[in-house]
Amino acid sequence: MKRVRIREASWPADRTPLETVRREVFVKEQNVPRSMEFDGLDSSALHWLALTPEGEPVGTLRLLPSGQIGRMAVLCVYRGQGIGSRLLHHAIAAAQAHGWGEVWLNAAQNRRPS
Repeated sequence: MKRVRIREASWPADRTPLETVRREVFVKEQNVPRSMEFDGLDSSALHWLALTPEGEPVGTLRLLPSGQIGRMAVLCVYRGQGIGSRLLHHAIAAAQAHGWGEVWLNAAQNRRPS
């Protein structure tokens, strides 16, 4: 298991690594249409990246100003290591710091690659 760090990301500056993880998980693995995955809301969202010590992106999450947590993705080989929980912790802490009263998310519980 590699040590993974979480950091806040900027959509303009970190767009490529954010898109890379989301494309792998949602578009390739889960067959989500690219047009649904990249919905035009990213520029108004807060983002986080999970990175290996070498700087490889392995996880993402975004938080919209509405309080919706979404686009949470961890590459398959890195799942089960608590990375998703750590991403959520960062998003919840940011929402609290912004004074947002609540956060929420929708999840596909049994979504599996076809």
